[in-house]
Amino acid sequence: MAFSCSCWCWFPLYFIASITLGVIAISSAIHSTSKNTPQQQFPPQTHTLSSNATETLRKSGFNLMADLLHRSPPFFFPPPNSTFFAIKDSAIKNTSLPLWFLKSLLLYHTFTTKLTIKELLNKPQGTCFQTLFRQKNASLTKIEPLQNSLEINHVLISNPDMFLGEQFTIHGVLGPFSPLRREDLQGGFDFIHSPTCRFSGKNSTYLDDSKNVVEWNKVVQLLSSKGYASFSIALHSVLESIQKDSTNFVSATIFAPPDMNLLGYPSTLLDKTVRFHILPQRFTYGELNSLPVRTLLKTLMPDYHLEIDGVLDYVSGVVINGIQIVQPDMLVSDKFVVHGIARAFKMAEVTA
Repeated sequence: MAFSCSCWCWFPLYFIASITLGVIAISSAIHSTSKNTPQQQFPPQTHTLSSNATETLRKSGFNLMADLLHRSPPFFFPPPNSTFFAIKDSAIKNTSLPLWFLKSLLLYHTFTTKLTIKELLNKPQGTCFQTLFRQKNASLTKIEPLQNSLEINHVLISNPDMFLGEQFTIHGVLGPFSPLRREDLQGGFDFIHSPTCRFSGKNSTYLDDSKNVVEWNKVVQLLSSKGYASFSIALHSVLESIQKDSTNFVSATIFAPPDMNLLGYPSTLLDKTVRFHILPQRFTYGELNSLPVRTLLKTLMPDYHLEIDGVLDYVSGVVINGIQIVQPDMLVSDKFVVHGIARAFKMAEVTA
């Protein structure tokens, strides 16, 4: 009986020990799985990049911009190969802007090309650069090379070359490129109006460089190998006309639907439909995901835009024109990105 009693006395300890070991084993498995599963949209060095950029911003007195970049996840983070213009604290900290307005403002202060102050000074006055905000432009309105001084939209660059990273450049500016007026908020996303342009910054840099033309034949081949044969055939059938126009842009985003039911339609209609699925700018999935709701995306069809939708109850991830991106970053190169979408975008002409 004494032996039996002794066993029962030790039972609670055995029970607790077994539970503890079980918890440790499960925790180890979860930890191991999390290390092998990508959990973030940005590469691992993003945090280091963010720390370096925000530290530089703080040292120069751009504390609000530093706080926005250093949030986790970041409220805003410049994409690769871009130029970001940080706004001085004194020009923005007491404006009590709604978050959607502030996010849109930061997108408008981000050029889609990476430029140092020297490269900007070498551009002619009146040159325009495309921004991340609805592809609207900002203009070099004043250039004084001898003083190393220039203005964008009549706003002085006060801290040139503040951060020169491998992926993006940051310059400091005295104020926003667009006036911050309360009445502009009522106009929704149309509060920014592009200035008049005499030159295109992108064209003056790249148009004569044939190496920067999108590799359309490669796109066609890769689409076919990825199971998007019908869209590959459709793209190939209108490729000649698209290649003629591709000298006007140097990168592209292609939204590939699994089926294209227009192969029997007139060539002009097929050409329009394919162009409606292509943007003259490269957007990775992470970059699309960072754009505000209702952002318009310019396509190869003049006056036809795609629109970033909000979160829908029945789908997850990025939704454009009501269509979900089901295979993000399916094909990626320096010149193009291909995303697989659930079905083709609808155009009014095709629906009619």
